[in-house]
Amino acid sequence: MRTALLLLTLLFSATPALAARTILIFGDSLSAGYGIRPEQAWPSLLEKRLSEKRLDYSVANVSISGETTAGGRARLPEALKRHKPAVVVIALGANDGLRGLPLAQMRDNLAAMVDAAQATGARTLLVGMHLPPNYGPYAGEFAKSFTDTARHKRTPVLDFLLAPIATNPAYFLADGIHPTPEAQPLILDHVWPGLQPLLK
Repeated sequence: MRTALLLLTLLFSATPALAARTILIFGDSLSAGYGIRPEQAWPSLLEKRLSEKRLDYSVANVSISGETTAGGRARLPEALKRHKPAVVVIALGANDGLRGLPLAQMRDNLAAMVDAAQATGARTLLVGMHLPPNYGPYAGEFAKSFTDTARHKRTPVLDFLLAPIATNPAYFLADGIHPTPEAQPLILDHVWPGLQPLLK
């Protein structure tokens, strides 16, 4: 009897605890926390919220400042292999737009990243961006690229990452581009309704 109990104890102690599922944040400087401390950025605040709500997810923020959709497309397969995410948030495209890169190429890159993530069984959220009006007709087509890609790929889309802060200069650093620490909770509150339904 004592031997049987010992064997059961060893068996259960050797069984690893179930690992938290991973949300992969795949973006640029707007998600990397450029100009602020990493723990202040909205992906870090997301991890705190998940813990508070007792949702069994961890956050892997592999966003890189200056990243374009082409760079993200090349980098994503390795990130998917390493983190094996259950959910992938694709928040790229801002740098394509600021540089005036071809929109057909950007749409192709976004579609390829959604395909790659979904092929692993991950659920995807595509996060859109807007450009200032001085970009002319390009700005309209740029914003439309995200919603069109999401519709074609049947993935949820968040129209504009910076929607809750875009019209208030006080929420941006001196460069006028990157959000302040005070803006990060507002960005998270904006992302959350699009992300929450994916947390099964």
